[in-house]
Amino acid sequence: MSADNAPLSFTGERFHPELGREIAYEHWHRYAFAQRLVAGRSVLDAACGEGYGSALLAGAAASVIGVDLSAAAIAHARARYDHPRIRFIEGDACRLDGIASASIDVVVSFETLEHLADHDGLLASFRRVLKPDGLLLISTPDKRTYSDDAGYANPHHVRELYRSEFEALLARHFLAHRLYGQRVVAQSMLWQLDGGVGEAEAFTQVGEAVQPGMQPAALYHLAVCATSAEALAGLPALSSFTDAQQSVMRHYAQAVGELLATDRYALTLRQRLRDAGLPDGP
Repeated sequence: MSADNAPLSFTGERFHPELGREIAYEHWHRYAFAQRLVAGRSVLDAACGEGYGSALLAGAAASVIGVDLSAAAIAHARARYDHPRIRFIEGDACRLDGIASASIDVVVSFETLEHLADHDGLLASFRRVLKPDGLLLISTPDKRTYSDDAGYANPHHVRELYRSEFEALLARHFLAHRLYGQRVVAQSMLWQLDGGVGEAEAFTQVGEAVQPGMQPAALYHLAVCATSAEALAGLPALSSFTDAQQSVMRHYAQAVGELLATDRYALTLRQRLRDAGLPDGP
């Protein structure tokens, strides 16, 4: 890999493709979900970061503009993702200078909102550049699950929102939206191997009962927004993402194996102490 294409330094917040496991599932899934919605359309990837998502969308979109406030991220994206349908520009997502009003079919902005104080300014900026029948795909952490329940304060976040606050914000700028919850969960999955099609279904065990639907608390919210409910027709009820190597489960199995090996070693040491007539613990 050339110096121009070397990974950006990980700040603890901006994702880049060299990162793996849970954070990779979360980030790649959002862009994978967007692919069908951007097919053949003009796209703005606002706060595009190092550019991996813009590159993924360019495989389906007619054109992609990636915008980011970081000059280093844009320079990296231009060098690493040289694609005829992508243009990377340095800019403020709350202003989008140089992008004409009503010129974009789909705006995509994942994990941007919480880094800004002026949420209405950001949504107004997106609304300005979108065509009348355009779509906005936007995601942000759920403050209750991400911060309150976890007792965690992300130093990179300026203003997080609860679900009700997020939906109220969207409603001020768009007449319709469809809200999804997202988090990495352990699941048993069944999928058709014969190429058949059908409806998706999900089940969640709650105590000793099995209930329909996904019941885990959402760690993130992803919304698809439009000026009419009709524009949201055909969206999937459920979307899943994994990698062929099953990296998350492989890491889990490795960690469990290491813990079990440690337990076995501790038991062996205790037995040796007992055999020697020595105390094997407090």
